[in-house]
Amino acid sequence: MASPDLFQNVAFSDVSAAAAPAAEGATAAFGVAAATGGPRLSLVKAGKPEVEPTIEIDLSDAQIFKLGPSEWLCLCGESEAKAGVEEKSFSRAIKVVLRTEAESKAFSLAFQRWKHQVISGKAGEPLENGSIIASKSKFDTKIEASSAKMYFHYYGQLLHQQNMLQDFVRTGTYYAAVMENRSDFEGRVVVDVGAGSGILSLFAAQAGARHVYAVEASEMAEHAQRLISGNPSLGQRITVIKGKVEEVELPEKADILISEPMGTLLVNERMLESYVIARDRFLAPDGKMFPTTGRIHVAPFSDEYLYVEMANKALFWQQHNFFGVDLTPLHGSAFQGYFSQPVVDAFDPRLLISPPTYHTLDFTSMKEEELYKIDIPLSFVASVGTRVHGLACWFDVLFNGSTVQRWLTTAPGSPTTHWYQLRCVLSQPLYVMAGQEITGRLHLVAHSSQSYTIYLTMSAKMWGVGADQGGILQTSTGKLELKEPYYRLSQPQSYVLQQDQQQQQLPCLQPQGSEQQMQEGLSPGITIDQVDQECGLH
Repeated sequence: MASPDLFQNVAFSDVSAAAAPAAEGATAAFGVAAATGGPRLSLVKAGKPEVEPTIEIDLSDAQIFKLGPSEWLCLCGESEAKAGVEEKSFSRAIKVVLRTEAESKAFSLAFQRWKHQVISGKAGEPLENGSIIASKSKFDTKIEASSAKMYFHYYGQLLHQQNMLQDFVRTGTYYAAVMENRSDFEGRVVVDVGAGSGILSLFAAQAGARHVYAVEASEMAEHAQRLISGNPSLGQRITVIKGKVEEVELPEKADILISEPMGTLLVNERMLESYVIARDRFLAPDGKMFPTTGRIHVAPFSDEYLYVEMANKALFWQQHNFFGVDLTPLHGSAFQGYFSQPVVDAFDPRLLISPPTYHTLDFTSMKEEELYKIDIPLSFVASVGTRVHGLACWFDVLFNGSTVQRWLTTAPGSPTTHWYQLRCVLSQPLYVMAGQEITGRLHLVAHSSQSYTIYLTMSAKMWGVGADQGGILQTSTGKLELKEPYYRLSQPQSYVLQQDQQQQQLPCLQPQGSEQQMQEGLSPGITIDQVDQECGLH
């Protein structure tokens, strides 16, 4: 068990008690209550041993408020019961005065650390004197415990932090955004939301921040502490706090928030909600946020090879004699299952058939609830006559500094990041002519597995004579799971000439083919019409 945090020569008084004398030269000690096993704060008058505390505060339901540079007010619940009288509950207020501002800050951090950490076991674990009851934070009410466990386990590993640090576009853009806007950081209080390895906290300290609070909920907090301690010239102005931003308390308001809350398609992992919550809890009214805004960009694309590759995955289920078993009853479900996976890769921007549009998220003003459902209306004009295979998506974020505005983009054609781009592929492509309007809707619905279900609708409006009267010619829909993408990060094979395509045969028409042929799948020379006919799309 960790040793209690001790603060010597403090003064305290019971504000809620009439004419209660102030105790000078007392000791404040954080530790574990022997009776309950829960965290507690003992305030002991001078001359009394710690085993006989004058006041003992249960931290599980206590709060503190800053009264001055070195003064705090502790509020806690109390109850009393007398024989034959109903038990009464009331609040108790204890004023604590520390010797210096530095001790005051350390006292506040110790209060929050002991209040939120479980000292003797895990939530719900049976103890000698009962069980620990963990109150649920807003994060816990929204997110499945199993998802959160895997999420924090993932980001608690150095190899994944290394992957992000080695993304030069990501790390370099953050560094440039901070250093080019030193005036926003110099002498300011900074909160690093989801600090990870602590790299952004160190950047902020390099830029002259007066103090940085690095809040990290995963086991990476211990690694961050070692990294920060190993850079003492910067680390002396950084405090690592292990916990969720929904739960921890800070001793002062922040002048600026910095974070890297972006996931695939910007919103995956739902950390943007924590970023907004941190804004509401920690940021001063005129504070800044790095990043400031985000944009989700969308555009229709045509990629015959990708579509063939996706459709070909289900051809396994087209076999009529798989060890004597007809697999075809499951082909339709398998086919739709593959198209429920968003494709994550880096694609050629020349595959886009219309200029993109975008949807803006203003982190400085939006409400957390606005991230629960995101609606993006679609309206494009096809630049060529082709088949539309789906919607391509990417994002960028703006660091709106006082000196320099800098964008971090994941756009196709730009230097590739570890986010790549994302494409939602329709199982039923649309046929369009040049100048034809494409409309639809991209609807993102958050769920408790820290991701989103994507509902995509794309339609081709009538084209040519009579188009002025409107009307929809074709519509295709898709339901995709953002948490389960298809990572297609290898380079695509080159396309073959059209005359060569006519000479190929579809593997599903050759059930006697070798196992290697079946595993290698569809040749890039297969025509899309052959796939459509075989898969029942015509």
